[in-house]
Amino acid sequence: MSAVDRTDWCSTLSARDEPLPGSATEVGGWVLLEHHGPWGRDVFDGVAFDPELSAALEAAVDAAGVRLLLIRPPGRIDPADAGHRLLLAPSSPTHTWLEQTTLDRPADLLDLDLSALRGPAPGIGDPAGGPVTLVCTHGRRDRCCAVDGRPVAAALDAAGLPVWECSHTGGHRFAAVSITVPTGYNYGRLAPDEAVAAARGLADGRVPLEGLRGRSCYDAHGQAAEVAVRRAEAKAGREYGPGAVRVGEAALEPAGEDRAEQVHATAVRVDGGPDYTVRTVIDPLAARPVSCGADPKPVHPVRVLTVTTS
Repeated sequence: MSAVDRTDWCSTLSARDEPLPGSATEVGGWVLLEHHGPWGRDVFDGVAFDPELSAALEAAVDAAGVRLLLIRPPGRIDPADAGHRLLLAPSSPTHTWLEQTTLDRPADLLDLDLSALRGPAPGIGDPAGGPVTLVCTHGRRDRCCAVDGRPVAAALDAAGLPVWECSHTGGHRFAAVSITVPTGYNYGRLAPDEAVAAARGLADGRVPLEGLRGRSCYDAHGQAAEVAVRRAEAKAGREYGPGAVRVGEAALEPAGEDRAEQVHATAVRVDGGPDYTVRTVIDPLAARPVSCGADPKPVHPVRVLTVTTS
């Protein structure tokens, strides 16, 4: 085994930053519903939709193992535009597709088989191409997302890149944050020009590393493992598209006498490249606010211990 890298960094932030808590969690698929009305602090808190519909929508997406985000186009919205465009995208690396349709009303979402997001394109809507960038601008959840996210969304729109503002994605401490569908790559702490560069790179079939926080189909250890391998390969002058780096299940190593933390060993395979093992641990940090104005809370970032090839 040969050691490749021992950089300490969190699974969900750029290497230029201190280790911080990750919150880009494993997601089975994305249900993106256009909604021009008010957004509450939470999608299902009864503000965007009445309490009964909110509860039914929450139960439907939970049962399907997918995530509902509200979306709206950047900039001013015409009050007469009452459309409910719907985008559907899985998170699985083995199924990468994006479909779009239009609903007459949000309640029509309950008539769809959302579990289909875990397989091949079901034909619920028409192929929507992609990639499409979602930028969190959910000011009621965290005002930093609105302050930092809206200029990013505006820059992407001005550059002619497909973009929607969206509700809370997680990781608001890293505002401005974005998710690109259908591949599900998360980015954080992006300036507008960096967001444009990331979106253009993904449109070209690359995975830019600046601000990369991981892929939404993986848990925190898998996200850390993939980004660590991509960084190691980039140092060797090699770059790969979204489907060329595949992350396996993490195996738990027993705690040793010299280490009390539980170590996760994740296998990562690179098409045309070496196989990797990435060892990670969760490092508790001192309490700190995880969003603007929030009370401090303990945080638990994932840290990469070693990246080795076989």
